[in-house]
Amino acid sequence: MITRYLNDLASLFFPDTCAGCDTPLVYGERLICTSCWYQLPVTLSADKLHMLGTGPSASLFLLTEPSRIQRIIHRMKYRNRPEIGILLGERFGSILADTPPYAESEVVVPVPLHPLKLRQRGYNQSACFAQGLATAMGKPVAIHGLARLRATESQTTKNRYERYTNMESAFRLNEPAAIIGKHVLLVDDVLTTGATLEACAAVLLEGGATKVSAATIAKTL
Repeated sequence: MITRYLNDLASLFFPDTCAGCDTPLVYGERLICTSCWYQLPVTLSADKLHMLGTGPSASLFLLTEPSRIQRIIHRMKYRNRPEIGILLGERFGSILADTPPYAESEVVVPVPLHPLKLRQRGYNQSACFAQGLATAMGKPVAIHGLARLRATESQTTKNRYERYTNMESAFRLNEPAAIIGKHVLLVDDVLTTGATLEACAAVLLEGGATKVSAATIAKTL
């Protein structure tokens, strides 16, 4: 009782703020305010799915700069806010649970971080997103299903060909038993050219997955 009182008192003087617009959150709001949820550029619909070379891919939001979704993703990745990834996964998972072919997936696998970057950041934002998705969809998650073998260079300034080259031999299958004979839902935070997802999907298919679909929080133009 005392703890709850102190928490309520702290919230009165130091209210939680929205990850998208910094306005104080009101009762019932969690991490992202109602206004931001309404204004975020949702891109997914059942008849407008995107295709990678290895299978279908869906993104929840369209990423533009500057924007609220850019700010939300930045805070998730660089401001020690892994809970944002879980929340976005839960929101997207509630949609994909009723959207073929994602609803038929059997295990969720996140794109891994290199161990050095994982130690520096303390968490893998894609794994947090995967956890939220898996919970909402009622699927198991193989957090360590894939491993990153080398720290690839930033993709930001590279063209499409350079991005694919940068990802060659960057990943390996880490938990074969989790994916063999299964439809895998591969997840990452942002889809740009698809080079990272293509590289991971190829490893999963070579390792025995029967199908790979992909889902990301956002996609760039």
